[in-house]
Amino acid sequence: MERHVIPLSFGELLIEEKAIGDDLLICVSGGEKPHIGCCVLAIPRPSLAGDGSISATSSVLNVTGHKDEEICRRIAQRRCAETGRVVVCTGGFHVDHITEEQIREVLLAVSSYSPLPH
Repeated sequence: MERHVIPLSFGELLIEEKAIGDDLLICVSGGEKPHIGCCVLAIPRPSLAGDGSISATSSVLNVTGHKDEEICRRIAQRRCAETGRVVVCTGGFHVDHITEEQIREVLLAVSSYSPLPH
């Protein structure tokens, strides 16, 4: 399992990746109360751009009241497109009274996350 700690101005975001056969399982956690807030399954497919690149189609299960989908979907779709592998990303990041600026910081960190493809 690979562990990637992404420092934030107000804590850390932990992303753990594990190969399961040809597929990837990714767990996201961090903040004051890590949890499972959603699960995203991303499946590789040819891009609709028709340029031969790989894209992803994803399905999501959310825990009622949680907003972790945006984090997990970004990671799952990006890693799926980068690797051409089926990816499941689950987990959750929670900080009480998080600000809009802190949310943007988390989403920026997630958007730029990209370890070397497996």
